[in-house]
Amino acid sequence: PPPTQSDVYGAVTPYQIGPYDELTIDVFGVPELSNRKVRVDANGQIGFPLIGMVNVAGLSPEQVSTLIEGRLSGQYVRDPEVTIALEQSANRSVTVYGQVQQPGVYPVLGTSSLLKAVASARGLQEYANSRDVVVLRTVNGQRMATLYDLRGISRGNYPDPPIYANDTVVVGESQARRLFDDIVGVATVLVTPLTILLRN
Repeated sequence: PPPTQSDVYGAVTPYQIGPYDELTIDVFGVPELSNRKVRVDANGQIGFPLIGMVNVAGLSPEQVSTLIEGRLSGQYVRDPEVTIALEQSANRSVTVYGQVQQPGVYPVLGTSSLLKAVASARGLQEYANSRDVVVLRTVNGQRMATLYDLRGISRGNYPDPPIYANDTVVVGESQARRLFDDIVGVATVLVTPLTILLRN
């Protein structure tokens, strides 16, 4: 089941802007500086006309408003009034690890799915078991796990399940495939062909 709001966001705390968040900035009475959509870069900075790069990571929207007002004040705009709206939060993230190319923590931008989450980790490794993919999720404070078959999803056998913030995706390893490759590597020195029975 999908997580509740408290599972995703936890206790209500002042929001801190982070990398990849999308903001809308308005300077009251200055159309050229209003309704400007900016995305925070990986270093926690945004670019804004007249004042250049601004470090906003870890600040609340209200603090960013005050910061931009201070930079614009006097030299560029008289008594500026700046409002910041958070359009999209990337601080919501999913953890992907196991037999993927680049395990890590990835932002959940908008809606996501299991295939998208694995693709964000650059896909499966050579020895990944696409039929052994577990999604861990907290729902109403209880930890749950569901087993998925990526191959079945890719073939359209059942829908690509949604992935939510704070989910963990674990891609398992195909022991049989690794064993087969290890044996084949040794078998190159043998004269006769070698066939093994794969039970996994």
